[in-house]
Amino acid sequence: MTQLAPQPAPSHPSERAFPATNETAKESLETVVLDVEGMMCAGCVSTVEKKLDQCEGVTSATVNLVTEVAAVTCQPQTDPQLLAQALTAAGYPSKVRVTDDQSPLAAETDWLIRKEQAQKDQASQLAVASLLLILSTIGHLQHFRWADGFSVPILGSLWFHGALATLTLIFPARKILADGLQGVRRGAPNMNTLVSLGALSAYATSLTALIFPRLGWECFFDEPVMLLSFILLGRTLEQRARFQAASSLRSLIALQPAQARLIPAPDKTNADQSGVQIPAAQVQVGEWLRVLPSEKIPADGTVATGQTTVDESMLTGESLPVLKQPGDEVTAGSLNQSGAITLQVSRTGASTTLAQMIHLVETAQTRKAPIQGLADLISGYFTYGVLTCAALTFGFWYLIGVPLWPAVAQSALSQVHHAAVMPVMPVSDSLRLLVSLKLAIAVVVVACPCALGLATPTAILVGSGLGAQQGLLIRGGDILETTRGLDTLIFDKTGTLTTGHPQVTDCLPLSSAFSADQLLQIAATVESGTRHPLGVAIQQAAAQKDLNLLLANNFQTQAGFGIAADVTLPSSDRAQPTEPSSADFSIGNLAWMEKNDCSIDQSARETASALGEAGKTAVFIAQNQQLVGLIGVSDTLRPEAAKTVQRLQSLGLAVQILSGDTQATANAIAQQLGLATEQVRAEVTPQEKLEAIAALQQAGHLVGLVGDGINDAPALVQADIGIALNSGTEAALETADIVLMSDTLSDVVTAIQLSRATFNKIRQNLLWAFAYNLICIPLAAGVFLPAFGLSLNPGFAGGLMALSSVTVVVNSLLLKTRNVRTA
Repeated sequence: MTQLAPQPAPSHPSERAFPATNETAKESLETVVLDVEGMMCAGCVSTVEKKLDQCEGVTSATVNLVTEVAAVTCQPQTDPQLLAQALTAAGYPSKVRVTDDQSPLAAETDWLIRKEQAQKDQASQLAVASLLLILSTIGHLQHFRWADGFSVPILGSLWFHGALATLTLIFPARKILADGLQGVRRGAPNMNTLVSLGALSAYATSLTALIFPRLGWECFFDEPVMLLSFILLGRTLEQRARFQAASSLRSLIALQPAQARLIPAPDKTNADQSGVQIPAAQVQVGEWLRVLPSEKIPADGTVATGQTTVDESMLTGESLPVLKQPGDEVTAGSLNQSGAITLQVSRTGASTTLAQMIHLVETAQTRKAPIQGLADLISGYFTYGVLTCAALTFGFWYLIGVPLWPAVAQSALSQVHHAAVMPVMPVSDSLRLLVSLKLAIAVVVVACPCALGLATPTAILVGSGLGAQQGLLIRGGDILETTRGLDTLIFDKTGTLTTGHPQVTDCLPLSSAFSADQLLQIAATVESGTRHPLGVAIQQAAAQKDLNLLLANNFQTQAGFGIAADVTLPSSDRAQPTEPSSADFSIGNLAWMEKNDCSIDQSARETASALGEAGKTAVFIAQNQQLVGLIGVSDTLRPEAAKTVQRLQSLGLAVQILSGDTQATANAIAQQLGLATEQVRAEVTPQEKLEAIAALQQAGHLVGLVGDGINDAPALVQADIGIALNSGTEAALETADIVLMSDTLSDVVTAIQLSRATFNKIRQNLLWAFAYNLICIPLAAGVFLPAFGLSLNPGFAGGLMALSSVTVVVNSLLLKTRNVRTA
């Protein structure tokens, strides 16, 4: 199984910090992925999950019918092979999915090969099913009034259809019958059990009628043939539709190139850049690769030489090529378009962005939506309920129905004739038995737990895949369902509503001991241990002025406040020659200054307020608890931010801002977004953000938080849905419920629209599945016979059952036709 790369320890107070209990729990459990075969319906899924839950060491198991995968959370000492053996013994052949860390896509590629081979194998099954359907339909021609008793020589004879039914049961349907009977033997009847009982009952009844003609029974050998041909045809179409539903995951897997061109480290003494071809899975961190135009990039890395445009559409959903120059990062699987480049590998194997995306998409397709709970509950008892209903149908018509409505009951013996045009036969025991048996068989055949089982996972499969194509990584069906119900969306400011690339605009010394450049140099030195956007901006400003960093130690940080360090000052920078060479400097917000008992006069406060009113963030600098300067940092608003806020409000969501910045700065941003001051809360710590979200949740709101993937970890965890931009890829992929790979704020709207569209498909599928069974089972049981003369024969019942499953999958596939970006 693809694992996420270990995350580095946070180096800044605003970076993620999780409770130790969560980390301990996470480390004490492992997730095992099993490829499971033989599942046909939601009843099978329920059986597999129960079998896994009964295994020692298993804490939970989630099974996906569409992808045929089981994700098992278990204790580290649990042997995965024993889990696979338990399922195999239960009639579901399984194997553990194992992936080498150096080749994280090997298991997924193997899955892709097996699925593609299965599609090829189904061509013969489709041909057999079509032939059987044609032959069985020819056998029905003589029953249609418009055919006027037309019968094809040999093909219309009873003996031919008897032989055809026998051959069908022995050869094409052998696997279905064997699995169905094994389900009975194991005490876990499934969809194949219902089909087997229906087909064998119809065949046995027809064979009895053929051997004992004096009974006066109707022979319907064409019914089991038609039933099984519909089943084979329906499953073939269903499998092909499932294969199409997984197209997004297949596309991601196919992005990984097989070969890489390894070259020596580029320098003046080594002009040969032709390189040598090696398997991409063997590339290591730190090595150098040469990528030519029209080739896929084999691993994540940094461009060293060359300039090109790269197509990252499959990873980010952005169709326009992206310019890449020396120093820019490139991602495995993206397509180099225009120029040859040399890159140094930074991530390989399971840690590449592509491998992590595939892992998240697989996880998303395994996790269930809560709405599936009712379907799962019903599916667990569905087969038993259908068998009970069939028994009640048989008992009612044998004891009550046929004696009470003899003419109406006889119409059940033919799908197309009405009782008014049929000769009324005496009510005999054999007639009662035949009518009752045929209706009971129809009940067994028409029932379809498959539609219930496929309703949710197929929609999630398509929805999560569609999201991945558009640069949205959504962790699962439960996330999709929760996202559609959000009524409040909270934005962090820095790096989220703003570009995350702030620039120093003002450097204001408040002490004669330091010049502006000296103050900037000291601030950059203290901020050198951080990755916070404001700290990076200060360091970049110092670098642009060629100001070298000073010696510093004893760095201390606190989330949401600031950073402190002991800085060794050059002698010329000391206020007095007698002072020690090392001074304690604190850099941060106003609350950080007050927490460190720094004295701030009214003039400094007014200067900071003026910076805030101009939309700038004021960074305070203190030496030994004395304020010595202010730095103004400006971060521009994202160009799509205002339109995104407007679209979210048009969708009925309340939008708020929670920021650790000053109230004046936050208000300036809110004004540009068209938000009122009461929708903004500033100068809050990470803990206060968490408490603010918790308060909204206690008030009954469903809250989503949009952050930059590095900051606001407690709040992202607390929110019902955490949405992270891809600015901090590793942290985002580890924690957020939804990751916006394109780093575009408007994708928040796309994620919400996609979740709503997917959930609507789930509801449509479940409505169809429930309605189908609630209508067709009574129809097959003869409920509408007395009033309307309507019933189903087993052959057409099988056709409806197959059509029901295919309809659910095709309806989910229609989600691909909807452009959620413009919806």
